[in-house]
Amino acid sequence: MSGRGARPAWWLRAGAVGLAVAGLGAAVARPEYVLEAEFARQRWLAGATETSFDVAGHRWRAFEAGPDGAPLLLLVHGFTGSKENWLPLARELSRDYRVLAVDLPGWGESERRDEADYGPVAQAARLAELIAALPQAPQIVVGHSMGGQIVGLLASRHPQAAPRIVLMSSAGVRYQENAFASAVLAGENPFQVTTRAELHRYLGIVFADPPFVPWPATEALVRRRRADAAFEQRVLDGIGRGPDAFALEDELGNIAAPTLLLWCRDDQVIDISAADVFAAGLRDSRRVILSGCGHMPMMAQPRQVAEALRDFL
Repeated sequence: MSGRGARPAWWLRAGAVGLAVAGLGAAVARPEYVLEAEFARQRWLAGATETSFDVAGHRWRAFEAGPDGAPLLLLVHGFTGSKENWLPLARELSRDYRVLAVDLPGWGESERRDEADYGPVAQAARLAELIAALPQAPQIVVGHSMGGQIVGLLASRHPQAAPRIVLMSSAGVRYQENAFASAVLAGENPFQVTTRAELHRYLGIVFADPPFVPWPATEALVRRRRADAAFEQRVLDGIGRGPDAFALEDELGNIAAPTLLLWCRDDQVIDISAADVFAAGLRDSRRVILSGCGHMPMMAQPRQVAEALRDFL
Protein backbone atom coordinates (compact mmCIF):
# COMPACT_ATOMS: atom_id res chain seq x y z
CA MET A 1 0.00 0.00 0.00
CA SER A 2 1.32 3.48 -0.83
CA GLY A 3 2.12 5.99 1.89
CA ARG A 4 -0.76 8.15 0.74
CA GLY A 5 -3.23 5.26 1.13
CA ALA A 6 -1.84 4.18 4.51
CA ARG A 7 -2.42 7.49 6.26
CA PRO A 8 -6.26 7.31 6.56
CA ALA A 9 -5.98 3.75 7.92
CA TRP A 10 -3.47 4.95 10.52
CA TRP A 11 -5.75 7.77 11.59
CA LEU A 12 -8.67 5.34 11.78
CA ARG A 13 -6.72 3.04 14.06
CA ALA A 14 -5.54 5.96 16.19
CA GLY A 15 -9.10 7.25 16.44
CA ALA A 16 -10.37 3.84 17.56
CA VAL A 17 -7.66 3.63 20.22
CA GLY A 18 -8.49 7.16 21.35
CA LEU A 19 -12.17 6.33 21.66
CA ALA A 20 -11.38 3.17 23.61
CA VAL A 21 -9.13 5.09 26.01
CA ALA A 22 -11.74 7.81 26.41
CA GLY A 23 -14.42 5.20 27.04
CA LEU A 24 -12.24 3.48 29.65
CA GLY A 25 -11.60 6.81 31.32
CA ALA A 26 -15.33 7.54 31.49
CA ALA A 27 -16.01 4.06 32.87
CA VAL A 28 -13.40 4.55 35.61
CA ALA A 29 -14.70 8.01 36.52
CA ARG A 30 -18.42 7.18 36.22
CA PRO A 31 -19.10 3.43 36.18
CA GLU A 32 -22.80 4.35 36.42
CA TYR A 33 -22.62 5.25 32.71
CA VAL A 34 -21.94 1.61 31.85
CA LEU A 35 -24.88 0.39 33.93
CA GLU A 36 -27.19 3.05 32.48
CA ALA A 37 -26.09 2.08 28.96
CA GLU A 38 -26.96 -1.56 29.64
CA PHE A 39 -30.41 -0.61 30.92
CA ALA A 40 -30.90 1.57 27.85
CA ARG A 41 -29.98 -1.40 25.63
CA GLN A 42 -32.51 -3.61 27.43
CA ARG A 43 -35.22 -0.94 27.11
CA TRP A 44 -34.53 -0.76 23.40
CA LEU A 45 -34.84 -4.54 23.05
CA ALA A 46 -38.18 -4.43 24.89
CA GLY A 47 -39.41 -1.39 22.94
CA ALA A 48 -39.80 0.41 26.27
CA THR A 49 -39.86 4.13 27.01
CA GLU A 50 -39.40 5.91 30.33
CA THR A 51 -42.22 7.84 31.94
CA SER A 52 -43.15 9.39 35.30
CA PHE A 53 -46.18 10.07 37.51
CA ASP A 54 -46.86 12.53 40.33
CA VAL A 55 -49.10 10.54 42.66
CA ALA A 56 -49.45 9.94 46.42
CA GLY A 57 -47.04 12.72 47.30
CA HIS A 58 -44.20 11.24 45.24
CA ARG A 59 -42.68 11.44 41.79
CA TRP A 60 -42.72 7.87 40.42
CA ARG A 61 -40.40 6.72 37.64
CA ALA A 62 -41.50 3.88 35.37
CA PHE A 63 -41.11 2.34 31.94
CA GLU A 64 -43.88 1.27 29.60
CA ALA A 65 -43.88 -0.95 26.54
CA GLY A 66 -46.31 -2.62 24.18
CA PRO A 67 -49.19 -1.46 21.99
CA ASP A 68 -51.66 1.17 23.15
CA GLY A 69 -55.01 -0.35 24.06
CA ALA A 70 -53.62 -3.84 24.67
CA PRO A 71 -54.37 -5.44 28.08
CA LEU A 72 -52.27 -3.69 30.73
CA LEU A 73 -49.96 -5.56 33.12
CA LEU A 74 -48.62 -3.56 36.08
CA LEU A 75 -45.33 -4.90 37.47
CA VAL A 76 -44.12 -4.19 41.02
CA HIS A 77 -40.54 -5.00 42.04
CA GLY A 78 -39.25 -6.45 45.29
CA PHE A 79 -36.88 -5.47 48.11
CA THR A 80 -33.68 -3.85 46.77
CA GLY A 81 -35.19 -4.18 43.27
CA SER A 82 -36.21 -1.69 40.60
CA LYS A 83 -38.27 -1.44 37.44
CA GLU A 84 -35.26 -2.68 35.45
CA ASN A 85 -35.70 -6.15 36.97
CA TRP A 86 -38.72 -6.53 34.65
CA LEU A 87 -37.02 -5.64 31.35
CA PRO A 88 -36.31 -9.26 30.27
CA LEU A 89 -39.97 -10.16 30.90
CA ALA A 90 -41.20 -7.00 29.18
CA ARG A 91 -39.28 -8.04 26.08
CA GLU A 92 -41.30 -11.29 26.01
CA LEU A 93 -44.67 -9.65 26.68
CA SER A 94 -44.60 -6.33 24.85
CA ARG A 95 -45.68 -7.72 21.48
CA ASP A 96 -49.14 -8.60 22.82
CA TYR A 97 -49.60 -6.63 26.05
CA ARG A 98 -49.11 -3.17 27.46
CA VAL A 99 -46.55 -3.39 30.25
CA LEU A 100 -45.98 -0.78 32.95
CA ALA A 101 -43.17 -1.36 35.46
CA VAL A 102 -42.70 1.13 38.29
CA ASP A 103 -40.04 2.07 40.78
CA LEU A 104 -41.92 2.08 44.08
CA PRO A 105 -41.62 5.32 46.05
CA GLY A 106 -38.31 5.30 47.87
CA TRP A 107 -36.69 2.90 45.41
CA GLY A 108 -34.79 3.19 42.15
CA GLU A 109 -35.32 6.53 40.49
CA SER A 110 -38.57 7.33 42.29
CA GLU A 111 -38.71 10.01 44.96
CA ARG A 112 -37.76 9.23 48.56
CA ARG A 113 -38.80 11.38 51.52
CA ASP A 114 -36.93 11.15 54.82
CA GLU A 115 -40.09 11.24 56.93
CA ALA A 116 -42.19 8.84 54.85
CA ASP A 117 -43.28 5.30 55.73
CA TYR A 118 -42.19 2.80 53.07
CA GLY A 119 -43.62 -0.28 54.75
CA PRO A 120 -45.96 -2.65 52.87
CA VAL A 121 -49.26 -1.15 54.08
CA ALA A 122 -48.26 2.41 53.18
CA GLN A 123 -46.94 1.29 49.79
CA ALA A 124 -50.15 -0.63 49.04
CA ALA A 125 -52.14 2.56 49.65
CA ARG A 126 -49.83 4.51 47.33
CA LEU A 127 -50.12 1.82 44.67
CA ALA A 128 -53.93 2.08 44.84
CA GLU A 129 -53.65 5.83 44.24
CA LEU A 130 -51.38 5.25 41.25
CA ILE A 131 -53.77 2.74 39.68
CA ALA A 132 -56.70 5.13 40.16
CA ALA A 133 -54.73 7.81 38.29
CA LEU A 134 -53.79 5.63 35.31
CA PRO A 135 -55.64 6.25 32.04
CA GLN A 136 -56.07 2.47 31.63
CA ALA A 137 -56.88 0.02 34.42
CA PRO A 138 -54.54 -2.97 34.70
CA GLN A 139 -55.96 -6.42 34.04
CA ILE A 140 -53.24 -8.00 36.17
CA VAL A 141 -51.05 -6.57 38.93
CA VAL A 142 -47.86 -8.60 39.39
CA GLY A 143 -45.79 -8.33 42.56
CA HIS A 144 -42.40 -9.90 43.19
CA SER A 145 -41.12 -10.66 46.71
CA MET A 146 -41.79 -7.48 48.77
CA GLY A 147 -43.82 -6.30 45.77
CA GLY A 148 -46.00 -9.41 46.14
CA GLN A 149 -46.62 -8.54 49.78
CA ILE A 150 -47.68 -5.04 48.67
CA VAL A 151 -49.87 -6.32 45.82
CA GLY A 152 -51.56 -8.82 48.15
CA LEU A 153 -52.43 -6.03 50.58
CA LEU A 154 -53.65 -3.97 47.64
CA ALA A 155 -56.03 -6.78 46.61
CA SER A 156 -57.26 -7.15 50.18
CA ARG A 157 -57.81 -3.48 50.98
CA HIS A 158 -58.45 -1.97 47.54
CA PRO A 159 -60.10 -4.79 45.56
CA GLN A 160 -61.28 -2.53 42.74
CA ALA A 161 -57.65 -1.77 41.90
CA ALA A 162 -56.59 -5.38 41.26
CA PRO A 163 -59.01 -7.64 39.34
CA ARG A 164 -56.33 -10.34 39.04
CA ILE A 165 -53.00 -10.61 40.81
CA VAL A 166 -49.77 -12.57 40.51
CA LEU A 167 -47.76 -13.21 43.65
CA MET A 168 -44.25 -14.14 42.51
CA SER A 169 -41.87 -15.45 45.17
CA SER A 170 -43.97 -13.32 47.50
CA ALA A 171 -43.22 -12.18 51.02
CA GLY A 172 -45.91 -11.57 53.63
CA VAL A 173 -46.52 -15.02 55.17
CA ARG A 174 -44.69 -17.34 57.52
CA TYR A 175 -42.86 -20.15 55.77
CA GLN A 176 -40.41 -22.92 56.54
CA GLU A 177 -37.49 -21.07 58.05
CA ASN A 178 -34.34 -20.98 55.92
CA ALA A 179 -31.00 -19.19 56.31
CA PHE A 180 -32.40 -15.99 54.82
CA ALA A 181 -35.40 -15.90 57.19
CA SER A 182 -33.22 -16.69 60.21
CA ALA A 183 -30.90 -13.80 59.37
CA VAL A 184 -33.81 -11.37 58.91
CA LEU A 185 -35.40 -12.41 62.21
CA ALA A 186 -32.02 -11.86 63.88
CA GLY A 187 -31.99 -8.25 62.68
CA GLU A 188 -29.57 -8.72 59.78
CA ASN A 189 -29.89 -7.75 56.12
CA PRO A 190 -28.77 -10.80 54.10
CA PHE A 191 -29.08 -8.67 50.93
CA GLN A 192 -26.60 -6.07 52.16
CA VAL A 193 -24.17 -4.95 49.45
CA THR A 194 -21.36 -2.57 50.38
CA THR A 195 -18.47 -4.37 48.64
CA ARG A 196 -17.97 -6.39 45.48
CA ALA A 197 -17.63 -9.55 47.57
CA GLU A 198 -21.05 -8.87 49.10
CA LEU A 199 -22.48 -8.24 45.62
CA HIS A 200 -21.33 -11.67 44.46
CA ARG A 201 -22.75 -13.24 47.65
CA TYR A 202 -26.07 -11.46 47.03
CA LEU A 203 -26.23 -12.70 43.43
CA GLY A 204 -25.58 -16.21 44.71
CA ILE A 205 -28.57 -15.93 47.04
CA VAL A 206 -31.12 -14.63 44.52
CA PHE A 207 -30.02 -16.63 41.45
CA ALA A 208 -29.62 -20.39 41.16
CA ASP A 209 -27.11 -19.70 38.38
CA PRO A 210 -25.68 -16.24 39.10
CA PRO A 211 -25.14 -14.10 36.00
CA PHE A 212 -21.73 -12.69 35.15
CA VAL A 213 -21.67 -8.96 35.85
CA PRO A 214 -18.57 -7.30 34.38
CA TRP A 215 -16.60 -4.42 35.80
CA PRO A 216 -17.39 -1.50 35.91
CA ALA A 217 -21.09 -2.42 36.22
CA THR A 218 -20.21 -4.21 39.48
CA GLU A 219 -18.73 -1.00 40.86
CA ALA A 220 -21.82 0.98 39.86
CA LEU A 221 -24.12 -1.53 41.54
CA VAL A 222 -22.03 -1.56 44.72
CA ARG A 223 -22.07 2.25 44.89
CA ARG A 224 -25.86 2.35 44.54
CA ARG A 225 -26.45 -0.32 47.15
CA ARG A 226 -23.91 1.15 49.58
CA ALA A 227 -25.69 4.51 49.41
CA ASP A 228 -29.01 2.76 50.15
CA ALA A 229 -27.78 0.56 53.01
CA ALA A 230 -29.48 2.47 55.85
CA PHE A 231 -32.73 2.80 53.88
CA GLU A 232 -32.73 -0.92 53.03
CA GLN A 233 -32.30 -1.83 56.70
CA ARG A 234 -35.18 0.43 57.72
CA VAL A 235 -37.53 -1.07 55.12
CA LEU A 236 -36.47 -4.64 55.93
CA ASP A 237 -37.23 -4.02 59.60
CA GLY A 238 -40.81 -3.21 58.53
CA ILE A 239 -41.47 -5.92 55.97
CA GLY A 240 -39.69 -8.71 57.83
CA ARG A 241 -40.11 -7.99 61.55
CA GLY A 242 -42.45 -5.04 62.06
CA PRO A 243 -46.18 -5.02 62.91
CA ASP A 244 -47.08 -5.19 59.20
CA ALA A 245 -44.76 -8.12 58.44
CA PHE A 246 -47.55 -10.72 58.38
CA ALA A 247 -50.59 -8.49 57.90
CA LEU A 248 -51.07 -10.09 54.49
CA GLU A 249 -51.26 -13.60 55.95
CA ASP A 250 -54.07 -12.45 58.23
CA GLU A 251 -55.96 -10.93 55.28
CA LEU A 252 -55.64 -13.67 52.66
CA GLY A 253 -59.31 -14.65 53.08
CA ASN A 254 -60.33 -11.10 52.08
CA ILE A 255 -58.77 -11.42 48.63
CA ALA A 256 -61.38 -12.21 46.00
CA ALA A 257 -59.14 -11.63 42.98
CA PRO A 258 -58.06 -14.78 41.09
CA THR A 259 -54.42 -15.24 42.03
CA LEU A 260 -51.47 -16.89 40.31
CA LEU A 261 -48.75 -18.11 42.68
CA LEU A 262 -45.49 -18.33 40.76
CA TRP A 263 -42.35 -19.71 42.41
CA CYS A 264 -38.99 -21.20 41.55
CA ARG A 265 -38.41 -24.50 43.27
CA ASP A 266 -34.90 -23.48 44.39
CA ASP A 267 -35.79 -20.10 45.93
CA GLN A 268 -33.33 -19.46 48.78
CA VAL A 269 -35.11 -16.30 49.92
CA ILE A 270 -38.85 -17.00 50.16
CA ASP A 271 -39.00 -20.77 50.57
CA ILE A 272 -41.46 -22.57 48.29
CA SER A 273 -43.42 -23.61 51.40
CA ALA A 274 -44.82 -20.05 51.36
CA ALA A 275 -46.82 -20.99 48.26
CA ASP A 276 -48.66 -23.61 50.35
CA VAL A 277 -49.55 -20.97 52.95
CA PHE A 278 -50.89 -18.64 50.26
CA ALA A 279 -52.87 -21.43 48.58
CA ALA A 280 -54.45 -22.47 51.88
CA GLY A 281 -55.61 -18.94 52.68
CA LEU A 282 -56.71 -17.63 49.27
CA ARG A 283 -60.19 -18.18 47.84
CA ASP A 284 -59.12 -18.62 44.20
CA SER A 285 -55.53 -19.49 43.37
CA ARG A 286 -53.46 -21.62 41.07
CA ARG A 287 -49.77 -22.43 41.13
CA VAL A 288 -46.93 -22.51 38.63
CA ILE A 289 -43.66 -23.90 39.98
CA LEU A 290 -40.54 -23.49 37.82
CA SER A 291 -37.35 -25.53 38.11
CA GLY A 292 -33.76 -24.45 37.69
CA CYS A 293 -34.14 -20.89 38.99
CA GLY A 294 -34.00 -19.05 42.30
CA HIS A 295 -35.64 -15.90 43.63
CA MET A 296 -35.70 -13.95 40.35
CA PRO A 297 -37.81 -15.97 37.88
CA MET A 298 -38.67 -12.95 35.70
CA MET A 299 -34.96 -12.46 35.02
CA ALA A 300 -33.77 -16.07 35.03
CA GLN A 301 -36.66 -17.57 33.00
CA PRO A 302 -38.57 -14.68 31.37
CA ARG A 303 -40.02 -16.83 28.59
CA GLN A 304 -41.51 -19.38 31.00
CA VAL A 305 -42.89 -16.60 33.21
CA ALA A 306 -44.44 -14.89 30.17
CA GLU A 307 -46.13 -18.18 29.19
CA ALA A 308 -47.55 -18.55 32.69
CA LEU A 309 -48.94 -14.99 32.60
CA ARG A 310 -50.49 -15.56 29.17
CA ASP A 311 -52.16 -18.74 30.40
CA PHE A 312 -53.45 -16.89 33.47
CA LEU A 313 -54.93 -14.14 31.32
